Formats: sequence, structure tokens, C-alpha cells
Amino acid sequence: MSFLWAIIAGLVIGLLAKLVVPGRQPIPLWLTVLLGIVGAVGGNALATAFGVRDTGGIDWIRHVFQIGIAAVLVAFVAPWWARRHA
Repeated sequence: MSFLWAIIAGLVIGLLAKLVVPGRQPIPLWLTVLLGIVGAVGGNALATAFGVRDTGGIDWIRHVFQIGIAAVLVAFVAPWWARRHA
């Protein structure tokens, strides 16, 4: 069941990351989900390093880290993907 939650979280985080990055990102949905999953894992690691992974209530800082890392990944991968598949 945790695998399904990772995919759902990856989808949400990946789509939010695409909204944050300016311009159009011509990457497929599966790559958006994959980058969202990687962003979620990286954001969790970064939040743990800063000591803010587990807080009372909603972990806004952790979510910002997750979306930020996913946005950087989307911004890096989208131009590469567009050149490769043009």
C-alpha cells in the first residue's frame, strides 16, 4: 500500500512542481510522477537534515522542500526531454 501512496504523492508533488516552474514543460505524466517521487524522497531527507521532518500538524516546511526539489528536477529535465524528443 505504501507503493500506491508514493505514486499518489509523486503525482501531486510533480504536478505542483510543474506549476511552480515557469513556462511549459513538455514531459510525460509518468516522468512527472517519477520526478515528484524523487522530490518527495529528497525533500524528506532535507527536512530531516534541518530537523523539521516531524512537527505538530501539517509539515509545511517538508512539503516546501519536496516541491522545491521536484521543481528543480522538472526545470532541469524538461529542456533535456524536449531536445531529445523534438
